Amino acid sequence: MKLWSGRFKKDTAREMDDFHSSISFDRRLYREDITGSIAHAEGLSECGIITKQEKEKIEEGLLSILEELEEGKLELNTGYEDIHMNIEKILTDRIGETAKKLHTARSRNDQVALDLRMHLKKEIRNIQSDLVRLMKVLIDRAEENLYTIMPGYTHLQPAQPITLGHHLMAYFEMFRRDFERLEDCYHRTNQNPLGSCALAGTTYPLDREISTVILGFDRYTANSLDGVSDRDFALEFLSSSSIIMMHLSRFCEELILWSTNEFGFVEMDDSYSTGSSIMPQKKNPDAAELIRGKTGRIYGNLMGLLTVMKGLPMAYNKDMQEDKEGVFDTIDTVRGCLSIFTPMLSTLKVNKDRMAHAAARGYINATDVADYLAGKGIPFRTAHEITGKLVSHCIEKNLSLQDLPLEEYREFSPVFEMDILERMDPLNCVISRDIPGGPAPRQVQMHINKARMFLEDVSNCSC
Repeated sequence: MKLWSGRFKKDTAREMDDFHSSISFDRRLYREDITGSIAHAEGLSECGIITKQEKEKIEEGLLSILEELEEGKLELNTGYEDIHMNIEKILTDRIGETAKKLHTARSRNDQVALDLRMHLKKEIRNIQSDLVRLMKVLIDRAEENLYTIMPGYTHLQPAQPITLGHHLMAYFEMFRRDFERLEDCYHRTNQNPLGSCALAGTTYPLDREISTVILGFDRYTANSLDGVSDRDFALEFLSSSSIIMMHLSRFCEELILWSTNEFGFVEMDDSYSTGSSIMPQKKNPDAAELIRGKTGRIYGNLMGLLTVMKGLPMAYNKDMQEDKEGVFDTIDTVRGCLSIFTPMLSTLKVNKDRMAHAAARGYINATDVADYLAGKGIPFRTAHEITGKLVSHCIEKNLSLQDLPLEEYREFSPVFEMDILERMDPLNCVISRDIPGGPAPRQVQMHINKARMFLEDVSNCSC
């Protein structure tokens, strides 16, 4: 018999039971469901709704269920539609009538909102820890490559010389923003809906502050309708996760390109590569490709929940049961991708010679010629035109700007002096960009130092 069956004269159809049930996926909320129920029992006791002895009996029963579930000694029953009904039924079987008092001043509507918020709080912290591990690897690899010259690109065309260290620290900034977005999401998730009941609160003198403090929430939700119908926190988590995956996908795309024979900038470690069943020479960047591919799944989870929520009237609707599978899949996918990407990056082999060779081609120091002329008093637009003609001349002669003799430079402008040849060295081009946020090794080292301070700060706080 279902715990809500009093109103009904007929059993639900078997196929309806299967269709209606969520225990196959919300079973992972058992810790949160039990912890939330213990806090609720404490609140009921403190407010005199149940006795202290009843509270202790409920708490002991719930803790024994938790212990057996953790040890794998207890099976949940798919005949009870969700994790809430399962726990309540087991508790009732064990301690009898006292268990039936636990659901006083509570609905499954605020119960499931509570469980999901508690679960997301935990998983947000886990993902933040995963991001910290990745950012530490980025910093270390960037510091190793302060002077590793490579082309910077726009439109996937060689643009200006930079260093690999500078490039890697750009991704550090992306993942730092991801960390901070999750921190914002955590604060909006950290609200206790318990006490909202089905939608209109309760007639019992429930002190919502009690469960709020016990469960470690910042505050309780301010409106009972919103408390049970809000899934903004889940949407915000899915959005933040989508941006994390977008950053990982962009990084993976570059690593995939860089590992081709055409680029040859990097080589994936054997541990994070696969081969071909027919072509023995192949070494495929499958880990990076899978992360790039799984990004689409996370986007789909976000779009799915946005679509579920877009037309729902107040307050709770069964549609909202569709929130969990996408959220759970996103948690597992993001954490799985970070757990692979971080060691893949740490073991990546960098071909510094190939990067330097690429930086010596493509006239990526042309802007430095224009800057040189502008520094000699020539208007930048005029300097830009002179440099364009110089590049065209070099292309015709199959020369690089650093190989062009001084006398040929002076054919285009008399202000060129011997120092232009030294200025054209890609390393000197990078060193001269000594401005905060720029690629000069001195500036990148300062960026790294500040990044280490950021990671130290977040490691020392509750984040």
